[in-house]
Amino acid sequence: MSDKYTAIPDALLFLRRSIASNEPPILTTSAVASATNATDDLALATHLTFQTPSPQSYLLSDPTRFVSSSNPVDLRSIYFAWQKKDVAIPDYIASAQQLNEELGTFGGVGGRVQNLVFVERLDLITWLEGASDESEYITPLDGEEAKVAVGAAVDVASGVIGGVTAVSNVSGKVGKMVSPRLQEIYSGERMMGDRNTVLRGIKPADFSHVRKSAEAYLGRTRSRPSGPTAASGISTRSSSTTTGIPPSLPSHPKKPNRRPDPIILLSPSASSLLRMSNIKPFLESGTYAPPTPTSTTNILHISRLLPSIDPVRPLRFILVDSPEHFKPDYWDRLVAVFTTGQTWQFRSYKWSSPEELFGRVLGVHVGWRGEDPPETVRGWGRGVITLGVDKWIEGRKGEGRWRDREVVEAVWGHVEGWMKGRGWGVAAG
Repeated sequence: MSDKYTAIPDALLFLRRSIASNEPPILTTSAVASATNATDDLALATHLTFQTPSPQSYLLSDPTRFVSSSNPVDLRSIYFAWQKKDVAIPDYIASAQQLNEELGTFGGVGGRVQNLVFVERLDLITWLEGASDESEYITPLDGEEAKVAVGAAVDVASGVIGGVTAVSNVSGKVGKMVSPRLQEIYSGERMMGDRNTVLRGIKPADFSHVRKSAEAYLGRTRSRPSGPTAASGISTRSSSTTTGIPPSLPSHPKKPNRRPDPIILLSPSASSLLRMSNIKPFLESGTYAPPTPTSTTNILHISRLLPSIDPVRPLRFILVDSPEHFKPDYWDRLVAVFTTGQTWQFRSYKWSSPEELFGRVLGVHVGWRGEDPPETVRGWGRGVITLGVDKWIEGRKGEGRWRDREVVEAVWGHVEGWMKGRGWGVAAG
């Protein structure tokens, strides 16, 4: 390998090249890699060591060029985000919390990993994989370092360095797996953008709401009768010509728009009393039971009649524990957020500040009856209601839990009052 890589003492570039060449770095407990100090535990490691072209070690606590909230992110957090690139957001957050606990316990090296929000983590993984050469969160190299990086990329593309041949199968056809040699070439290329990357970065943009608005506007335009215009010589057109519907086909009136379903967000925290596994029977039947850890459900639907909103038709509520698949208009349908008082829950929200969030939606904290709510919840003010259920006693199977119904009715009462105050009754009518 050329000395141009080693001339740039940058951990991000070394990590990106090791991923492209399928030569992962090694976690070690000292600056010198050996069989005795190598480890797989990120809570015990102090260095990240790259073996090629020559051994190079970096402190995991060193800051990198990746910036989050105007602060550089340390190498440990970067490598942890790469290790968890294929897991869902709740699992990533839970793993980060567990690693921070291990770092702070006896035997851990100390420090904390930073929990990157969804957009930052996606941008980092895309850059490390070589799918993009630019990142809005990575500070570019300056001066001579940038020239050296460009020269190294040219060497990769021209074949001066690298050169791992792709493996062929028995029939002589090359398999679908991209060889490390091609990965090196791809890492030196400048990716060309398409219309999606130009308009909205690397995520495909959803313009379905624009199409719906255009259809409504064009439908009104076509339905207007065209009057005679003698001066311009335009004759009167029939309504069938104006609407574009042949006289032989019946015209079906357009159905009214479907009422949007309100959304309730739950807390993904393992300490929450209400999770996806037990929230539906609690809100429907009014009886509390502890959540089960084996639930794989990620979306639920509950119907509830709210007389002040619609006295005839029950409203269908959508319950989720993550906004990972939210479209922009979904945030306008959010009516309540269940919280345990942990602020990391809001990092991937549109409004990550609890004060701003609960100024726009209703906050609900459900704890044990007789216990004070967390100090953070009390500090968020009147935007969060605090309720308590009787503690669960094993072996009683829900007997004597008649007061759970009072808590459920209080939740629905606050949700109904909040929705009526925000104009949901007018929209539903």
